[in-house]
Amino acid sequence: MRPLFVFLTVLLVTPLGWQTASAQDISRVVSIDRLAQSDPLAALQETDVALRDPRAVGTPPDIRILLDLLQLRAELLEQMGQTLQAADAWASVARTRAFSRAHLRQDPVPAFLKSAALYEQEQALGRARQVTEAAIAAEKETGRDDVALLSLYELLERLANLDRDPKAADMALAAREALTGPTFETQTENPKNGFRIVDVYYATDRARTGQSDPREFYGTQRNTHLELGVAQVTIPETHVAGTVERPSVWRLEFNPSPTKHILLKSVEPVNADAFFGRLQGEFTADPQRDLFVYIHGFNHSFEYAAQRAAQITFDMGNAAVPVLFSWPSRNKTAGYFADAAVVRLSGRRLAVFLEDLVQRSGARTVHVLAHSMGSRALTDALEIMALRRNAKPQDPPVLGQVMFAAPDVDTELFAAMASVFKPLAKRTTLYASSTDWALVSSHKLHGTTPRAGLGGDLLLASSGIDSIDMTAMGEDMLAHNYFSNDSSALADMATLFWQDASPAQRCGLQIRSDSQQPVWDYRTGQCPSNDLISVFSNLQQKNIHQSEDARKLVVELVPDQGRIEVILSLIERILTDPQ
Repeated sequence: MRPLFVFLTVLLVTPLGWQTASAQDISRVVSIDRLAQSDPLAALQETDVALRDPRAVGTPPDIRILLDLLQLRAELLEQMGQTLQAADAWASVARTRAFSRAHLRQDPVPAFLKSAALYEQEQALGRARQVTEAAIAAEKETGRDDVALLSLYELLERLANLDRDPKAADMALAAREALTGPTFETQTENPKNGFRIVDVYYATDRARTGQSDPREFYGTQRNTHLELGVAQVTIPETHVAGTVERPSVWRLEFNPSPTKHILLKSVEPVNADAFFGRLQGEFTADPQRDLFVYIHGFNHSFEYAAQRAAQITFDMGNAAVPVLFSWPSRNKTAGYFADAAVVRLSGRRLAVFLEDLVQRSGARTVHVLAHSMGSRALTDALEIMALRRNAKPQDPPVLGQVMFAAPDVDTELFAAMASVFKPLAKRTTLYASSTDWALVSSHKLHGTTPRAGLGGDLLLASSGIDSIDMTAMGEDMLAHNYFSNDSSALADMATLFWQDASPAQRCGLQIRSDSQQPVWDYRTGQCPSNDLISVFSNLQQKNIHQSEDARKLVVELVPDQGRIEVILSLIERILTDPQ
C-alpha cells in the first residue's frame, strides 16, 4: 500500500476523530527511527511494512503514528538519494500535516517546500508548481504575515518561468503585488480587545533557525550555549482553563487571532544583564509574586512549550512570573532516542541557570515544574546543584516547590537522585498516572524498567517525596498532559504555591493505606477547582496567611455561600497543618 493511499484512507475513515496510539505502536516507530541511524535501507523496508500493517498504524489509522512513519520514510528516501520518490513522500507528509493541523500543531508548509525543491532538482517542474500552490493555500490558513506568502509567490513565479508558462508567472506576480499587509491582529493588550499578554521569560539551548517568525525562531538543533530572552504569548478572554486554544479548520478558522487562540506573538533574545534586570523589575513592581520555572517534555516545539508555560501561569492567576527552560526536543514521536540523547546535556546547563535565577532574579521564591522527559534535565540539574553546595537535610532550602509531572526517569534512579537533591526544595511532589501512554511506551523501550511517573501499583514510594497518583483524572488526548489540562491539578499546584501544605491537608488527596511509605491518590469531584485556583492565587499575591483575612477575601471572590464554607474549611485545615 502506498503512503498516499494510506493518507486517503485516513480521510475517508476518520474525518473528525482521532485514535490514541498504544504503547506498542509508539515503540515500533521509535525502534525504526533508531534503526535508521545504522541501516537506512532496512529502516525503509520496516517503514513500508509498518505503513501496511494495521497493528502499527491502528484501525482506523492513528494520525500521529501515520505521520511519523510518512516523515521517516521521506527522510530515508532523501538520505538514500531517491530524489523523485522522496519528493512524492514529502508531499504526502505535507498533505497529512495540513489535514491534521488542528490536532497535531504541525506546519505543512516546510514539507511542501522540501517536496518542491526535490521536484525542481529532478526537473519535474509541473509537480513542483503543484506543491508550491498547495503550500500557498496552507500558508494562507496558518495566517502568518505576508513575508512568507511573498516568498512563496516568488518561488511560484520562478518555477512558472522555468516551466515556460508566462501566464502562470504573471498571475503569481500579480498575487505578490496584491498583498497589502499582515493578517495577524496587532492591537495592544487590553481586556476590551478580547485578549491579554503573558510575558514568558525563557532560557534555551535550541539553535536559531534563521527565520524571523516567532513560531519558527528556534528549531530542533542544539546550540553550544544557553540563550536568554522574553516571549510574549496572547491569552484570549474566552480561554478555557487547561487548554491551549489553536486555530481549527473544522471551525473555519483560517487565521490565528489573539481574541480566540493562544499565540506566540513575539520572541526577543536579550543578554544576561538585560534578562535579569528585567526579571528584577517584575518583583520590584510586585514583591509578593514568586518565580515559576517550567521545563517541557519530549516531543515539544519551542512554540508549544511557550504556550504551555503561559497557559499554566495564566490559569493559576498569574501569581508567579513564568520562566521557560526549553531544551532541543525534535518535536516528533519517533525522535524519542534523539531527545533522550540531548536532554542530559541540557540538564547541566539548567543547573547553572537555576543557580543564576536563585542569585540574580530578585524573586523571594523559585518554584520548578518539570514534565515527562524534561524531568531528566531537572533531576540532573538538581543533583549537580546539591553536590556543588554539599547540601544537607538541615540546610535552608534554596527552592520552593519542586514538582515532577509524569517524570520519564528510571524509578530507582529517580529515588537515588532525589535523596541527594531533596534538601534544595521546601517540598518535592511527584504527579503520576497509570494511564500515561508515553511512560508505558518508555517502560517497554527500557526493557520493562519502571518509570517514576507511572501510577497504580508502580507508584514510587520514597521518603521525602510526596507521590500522588492522578489516574482518577482520566485521559486527555494522549494521557500525558493531565498536570496542565485538568484544573484540579492546577488547584493543587496553586495550593502549594500559596502555602507549603502537606498532602493530608490539601483538597482531594487520600492516603493509600497499603503502602509502607505514604503515597496519595487523587479523588475527583472533591474540590471546587476553579474557585480554589482563584482564591489561592489571590491569597498568594496579597500575602494573606491569617484565617480572618482569608475569610474576607473568599467572601469577596466566591458568590455562593455553600462553596464559601467548603473553601473556608479547607483553608482552615491548611493553615493549621502541623506539617
